[in-house]
Amino acid sequence: MSDEPTERPAALAQGAVSSAAGTVREQVLAFFGPSSVGSETRNALATHLQDLVSAGSLGDRLEAWLRLIHWTRVGASPSLQVLGARMRWREAYLYWELLLDVLERVPAVRQDVQAAVGRIIQETDAVNLIGSAGLPCDRGLLVEVGNRLVNKVLPSVRNDRDLTHLLQRQYRSHVEVKWFSGIPPRLFARILSALIPLHIPERANPLAAAFADGFRLLAIRVQAQGLSDKLRARSRRPSSIMESPFYRLARTSERLVELWQAGADIGEIGAVWRDTAAECRNEMRWIRRRLETAGVSVDIVYGLEVLHHCLGRMGPMVEVMTAQDDLLHARAVHAFLSTLVESSLHEGSVTHLLESNTRLLHRKIVDRSGVTGEHYIAQSRREYRQIWAAAAGGGILTSFTAAIKMAIFTLGLAPFLAGLGYGLNYAVSFLLMQTCHLILATKQPAMTAATLATILREQAGVARLDEIVTFIKRISYSQIAAAVSNVLVVSASAYVLDAVWRLLTGGPLLDPHTAEHVYETLSPVNSGTVIFAALTGVILWLSTLAGGWIENWAVYHTLPQALAEHAWGSRVFGSERMARWADGVSRNIAGWGTNVSLGMMLGMTPALGMFFGIPLDVRHVTLSSGMLALASASLQAEWYRDGWFLYAIAGVAVMFVLNLGVSFFLSLHTALRAYDFPRSDMLELARRLLKEFVRDPLGFVLPPRDAAAVANGQAESRNAAGEQQPGG
Repeated sequence: MSDEPTERPAALAQGAVSSAAGTVREQVLAFFGPSSVGSETRNALATHLQDLVSAGSLGDRLEAWLRLIHWTRVGASPSLQVLGARMRWREAYLYWELLLDVLERVPAVRQDVQAAVGRIIQETDAVNLIGSAGLPCDRGLLVEVGNRLVNKVLPSVRNDRDLTHLLQRQYRSHVEVKWFSGIPPRLFARILSALIPLHIPERANPLAAAFADGFRLLAIRVQAQGLSDKLRARSRRPSSIMESPFYRLARTSERLVELWQAGADIGEIGAVWRDTAAECRNEMRWIRRRLETAGVSVDIVYGLEVLHHCLGRMGPMVEVMTAQDDLLHARAVHAFLSTLVESSLHEGSVTHLLESNTRLLHRKIVDRSGVTGEHYIAQSRREYRQIWAAAAGGGILTSFTAAIKMAIFTLGLAPFLAGLGYGLNYAVSFLLMQTCHLILATKQPAMTAATLATILREQAGVARLDEIVTFIKRISYSQIAAAVSNVLVVSASAYVLDAVWRLLTGGPLLDPHTAEHVYETLSPVNSGTVIFAALTGVILWLSTLAGGWIENWAVYHTLPQALAEHAWGSRVFGSERMARWADGVSRNIAGWGTNVSLGMMLGMTPALGMFFGIPLDVRHVTLSSGMLALASASLQAEWYRDGWFLYAIAGVAVMFVLNLGVSFFLSLHTALRAYDFPRSDMLELARRLLKEFVRDPLGFVLPPRDAAAVANGQAESRNAAGEQQPGG
């Protein structure tokens, strides 16, 4: 049977119990006596308390303290220690109840334990824990990332005198942090009363002194970060230092601490501090709005994150200082320690640091990609035909791109030069498509996914999910139309191109050896086509991020404005022409960045793989369709009879699914994470999407006949949804 306690013994609830003199262990065991508490639990608690009070050095006391706290979470049962991450909170807090029963009803044990805790407080320093633990450093994002990576690789020196290290060892997982945050307020008040000594000899209130110094450090960091050049230049009053709330907060914080340490009434100054902190947060929101319209800088976002964390820690500290009674004080201390514990848990996490500091940049990239993605979605039959026509033009241009690619392949260049040639060929082709307003189907998913995420954010709530389902149907048939048009037209154009080449030269465009190589590399069975097609989907997604980042960089550094106001250019070309060029840069720089980065990544990936000894390659559905058509026009009929052509067709089908699917999924996932979209709404959307697909599968492939059909489809979908609701 399990030895964990299921309820408090009745004998322990009858008031204070006297205990015979002896060691702490003997007193604890005598206190329990023949109770319902199991022997394993009694012995474990007695041993942990004995180890704590009898420890001869600071290191031993800290180890005993950690073992005691661990016991309060998982007890002495081996099964609970293994499954501690899933244990019920009621049982966890019951161990605290047993410990507090001993401390509250055996004065001698409480006195010894408080003396041990007092020695820990005397021999350690809490200033770093309160003023800097878990907070990003002031030297910037890259330095902080580097420091955390180094700390993960190199062993850290144990410093028992810094309470920061004790907190990091005490709470190592999200479950343990949740356990601490969930302690009931009255239970936490009992814990403070039982463990923390009221008077510590030889040193006047070291915890209060460390608390005050840590608060001062936080106030100084808020002032320094808030008045830095990068933030002050984007504030409401950049030139006014005295009126800045960050400047006034530091002075108010110092006055608050002085009055608190003197034991004076701080109710009025506490209210002033809260008002000033609210002004600081309003100023931070103003700066964020400026970033959203004028370009995002990760360095500035990092500074705002530092301010957010510092103010988030100072707020609970003010509540601790201004609490009027013991219960309110215990609540405030618990809230403050919870922020410390959570910050300490994230202190070494590189992922958490990057996510919190790049979320705003991701949002800007998503917003800009979403605006571009609107042009790839057909809202009517007329726009649907325009997508077919634009994609057909893209297919014709891609046939020439595929022919040039195969010509470069036949030159037998070194891998780097061949990759550079492929990349330039792709980049020029994609830029021509952008200039001529043509469509390459595989660029659509990443753009349209960003548009979908933007609509999900703006139309949050289950009530309007049917409209989003209709929008997804538009995305589906628009992308299918573009992809099919690309593949059909590029194949036909490649056959025409080969026929023209035969008329001019008397031979096929590709020699038999090159054509055979094309067949072999496109087979999903005899090559890495499946993996390479998925990798191409990742590259397509990365190119949209690169384009959005480049546009954000241009906006942040006011590149179009600088180009329009360029003095030398205005004298040579005229101010009106420079203004037109600047407007063209502003409208097209995201597309240029996407197209050039996509072309170079597609071209250089095989060369980079060869450099690192990794067999990397790309499989782009439109380019591969063109190369397949050129190869099939150059080979004899036996290639069809032997099944190689069917293998290659299957490979193109695999590329179609993976190119579009992987890029769409990654882009949508990035966009939803950037906006913290609720998972419950996503599940409801998936349910309605599946229901609509069962009801009208052709609606995901073909557009409705007219606007009335769209309205009727939405009404039917809403009526069907209403029938499922209770009382509908």
